[in-house]
Amino acid sequence: MQFLKTLFWVALAVAIVLFATVNWHAVTINLWGGLEADVKLPVLALGMFLLGFLPTWLFYRARLWNVRRRMEALERQVAAVQMPPAAPAAPVAAQPETAPEPIFVDNRTAPSQ
Repeated sequence: MQFLKTLFWVALAVAIVLFATVNWHAVTINLWGGLEADVKLPVLALGMFLLGFLPTWLFYRARLWNVRRRMEALERQVAAVQMPPAAPAAPVAAQPETAPEPIFVDNRTAPSQ
């Protein structure tokens, strides 16, 4: 499985390098106040990707940190509530088991006279 993961990342890196070499052209971006910036297309694409990806990734990491912190607090509470294991009882001398006395119930009614 590690081989497939490595192969995927290598293929992705090759695709990005091919895209960058084929599209290495200057792109003019009109900024505010009549300013213009000439940026290479792969650099612009990477910048836009990061502009969209980083806030989402940071939000995800913050939520993950918050959930882990809350889980650790709950685990500490559970550990504090749990009782320590009971000490094993002292062995009791074995006594011979006796059968209980049978109990007979007389359900017969007395004969009528």
